[in-house]
Amino acid sequence: MNLIDKKYIKRCFELALKGLGATSPNPLVGSVVVYNERIIGEGFHQKQGEAHAEINALNSVKERNLLPFSTLYVNLEPCSHYGKTPPCSLRIIDENIQRVVISNIDPFEKVAGSGIQMLLKAGIEVTKSVFEEEGAWLNRRFFTFHQKKRPYIILKWAQTRDGFIDIDRLHARNDASNWITNDELKILVHKWRSEEDAIMVGSHTVVNDNPQLNVRHWCGKDPIRVVIDTEHQLTDDSYVFDGTIRTILFVDKPYQTLHPSMEQIVMPIQDRLNFVMSALYVREVQSILIEGGQFLLQSLIRSHLWDEARVLTGNKNFGNGLPAPQINSLPISTKTIAGDTITTYINKN
Repeated sequence: MNLIDKKYIKRCFELALKGLGATSPNPLVGSVVVYNERIIGEGFHQKQGEAHAEINALNSVKERNLLPFSTLYVNLEPCSHYGKTPPCSLRIIDENIQRVVISNIDPFEKVAGSGIQMLLKAGIEVTKSVFEEEGAWLNRRFFTFHQKKRPYIILKWAQTRDGFIDIDRLHARNDASNWITNDELKILVHKWRSEEDAIMVGSHTVVNDNPQLNVRHWCGKDPIRVVIDTEHQLTDDSYVFDGTIRTILFVDKPYQTLHPSMEQIVMPIQDRLNFVMSALYVREVQSILIEGGQFLLQSLIRSHLWDEARVLTGNKNFGNGLPAPQINSLPISTKTIAGDTITTYINKN
């Protein structure tokens, strides 16, 4: 692995991130074509079902006579199977590319090294594992989905400086505000929503706050709304029943009438959280943002059923109220935005 290879794999990462929120259940992939240390083509996977990064990069090359003397860089192994698009490995072979540099082997069972083998059999030099750890982090949603057979789970909550996520609703004044963080973080959270396939809350959150669970403060796609309802207490005037966004209800008891955009799934009595994640996996939900209340969040933490946690600490105190979840991990990063703090944790269990 040399400095030149690192330089262009980093560029692949930059390109790949442009597809965040649009490629699922496919991975984030960027690709560059380099001749004599000069980029002559680049591209990224823009949307699920459309051309892959390597194809976009090769199609962007104007000096096509240089392709047989060029190196193709891509952060994930080129595919080798026919899906919604033909195999990228075949196109690379057809273009007479002589060297391919990648970051990660594709964990998808229909690829899983076969793309590399196809290139090697065609006489193409393959260099792999360039910034392998960084590449795995970039595609942590995709890797988790295929390796653990469940969505990548991101916990998110806002808490006060004195450790509460909600006011004492039984004793608080009617005009008491339970909003914790500033408007800049509200916009950021909506950006986060646009980057994930789904967003989950429990029925108590729906009853107490009637959230819309959309991205109205950001330009992007709305995530699938997922609600865990164990008490059959939701009402027709809840936003989750408005039919504007695909919604999945996990229930103990089915509702009689639902909008066609809604699906309800009856949960078993035992092991409900794993059942929910397995059901979402079958529906190709690659990642999910959990914005539930204290009970749901703490249950996921206790079950070790989470991958990443983003804790927003606002610059205010409640004095009393609903305590924030407790997480037994060391933070990997902390940053401050307009006086409020975002702390990120990773589950290494």
